[in-house]
Amino acid sequence: MKVVFNEAQKRHYPKNFLVSGAQKPNPEVPERADRLLAAALDSGLEQVTPPDYGLSAVSAVHTPEYLDFLEHVHARWQRIEGASEEVVPNVHPNYRDGRYPHSVVGQAGYHMADTACPISGETWQAALWSAHAATHAAWLVLEGDPAAYALSRPPGHHAYADIAGGFCFLNNSGVAAAKLRRRHARVAIIDVDVHHGNGTQGMFYRRDDVLTVSIHADPVRFYPFFWGHADERGEGPGLGYNFNLPVPRGTADDDYMPILDRALQRVQAFAPQAIVVALGLDAYEGDPLQGLSISTPGFARIGERLAKLGLPSVIVQEGGYLCDELGLNLSSFLDGFTNAHKI
Repeated sequence: MKVVFNEAQKRHYPKNFLVSGAQKPNPEVPERADRLLAAALDSGLEQVTPPDYGLSAVSAVHTPEYLDFLEHVHARWQRIEGASEEVVPNVHPNYRDGRYPHSVVGQAGYHMADTACPISGETWQAALWSAHAATHAAWLVLEGDPAAYALSRPPGHHAYADIAGGFCFLNNSGVAAAKLRRRHARVAIIDVDVHHGNGTQGMFYRRDDVLTVSIHADPVRFYPFFWGHADERGEGPGLGYNFNLPVPRGTADDDYMPILDRALQRVQAFAPQAIVVALGLDAYEGDPLQGLSISTPGFARIGERLAKLGLPSVIVQEGGYLCDELGLNLSSFLDGFTNAHKI
């Protein structure tokens, strides 16, 4: 298997974010990529650098209005006297179907869901190369690789078609799925991050060609709070093509695996020709965000179950934050996946 990564993805280095109103160091730091890349290489993966796909791939799932905002917002923000070093919104609309503001302050509130996605002068290029990694991993699979791992950092699954949030700017899993759809009629996205993939859900909520499945800590008291509940099943043509499996905080391996089996049963009923795995290692019992309690060996069990679908697979990195076991958790998943993957 190949790991796809470009060093430019490390240029985004957010300093702070707000937690319960308090300013804290942002955990989505470049060192995450260093540790994950080292683990992937130790697991025998071959590193490749993605080509520059321009905007062709990201424009398949993001609006031109939003892409223009991301590319230029920091330079515009810096023209405001006394503005912060990073773009952080301070006002949000109560609904988003009204007029589009001319002010960059208003546009920041319109396009940024929360304060966990500060934008620096390096964010746009880092996020774009992260999406290029996902695009190229999908291209490798389309060209015949059974599976490929996109070390996408910054992550993406909280990003909607026109909204950033939760450390995410471009939806890498959605980008990979759109790339796979160019050849496959049906693609499934299986999200095992500790948080609900609300951006991914929103992106495909009215579509029946991409099944979205997410297993995550119950959002009733956990980010993203407003999305990820079991009664969210899709709308219009997409009704029945979104499947959420919220689980109690602290759920550990033995209780998690039957829920994963339910998710995979739904995937099999959809009969996709390829899958995207939105891999969040923050479900780990020792992760700083403390949502679920998956053990290091538990990630191997998750990998084994996903691999047994026997489908071309794009693995896209989502969450997983700095702890001593971060690299071990990725290695465990990759070992379980590669040992069980048969096509």
